[in-house]
Amino acid sequence: MTAPDWLAAHDGGLVKGFDDRWLVTIGGGPQYRLEVLPAKGQFSCAIVQTNNGKRLDEGRVYPTAEAALAGGLDELCARLGW
Repeated sequence: MTAPDWLAAHDGGLVKGFDDRWLVTIGGGPQYRLEVLPAKGQFSCAIVQTNNGKRLDEGRVYPTAEAALAGGLDELCARLGW
């Protein structure tokens, strides 16, 4: 997966981590962790700030792991106001 345009426009990137975890980088440093998790027979995406462990996601549920990751990125974009 590549970084969405809104993230790249803010000097951001997307780096694959362990398992179903992705790091969102801004200015070269990891700022957020996205983790696809099973939820109610479907999937959810946890959005965690790397500097303090605070969760920012709304607990939405998606039909596939790929949709959960895309949804998590959309939630992060909205949360950042970008």
